[in-house]
Amino acid sequence: MYFVYILQSKKDESFYVGSTEDVRKRLAEHNAGKAKYSSTKRPYALKWFCAFPDKARALAFEKYLKQGSGFAFARKHLL
Repeated sequence: MYFVYILQSKKDESFYVGSTEDVRKRLAEHNAGKAKYSSTKRPYALKWFCAFPDKARALAFEKYLKQGSGFAFARKHLL
């Protein structure tokens, strides 16, 4: 299984969208500063995640959430 997740920074309340095979491990990496892009906004709280049967579908949904209508969808329906 592959997961798409949304984290919220406890520092400035901004959001981060990503994908992984292990949500708990990835959250720990973000909070430990091991993720380059998100390290300055830690700590993070997990706001939402969804499982997908294969990596391609997870990456496609992650990409959708990072773009215009997907970004709006996430803010309106998921958070």
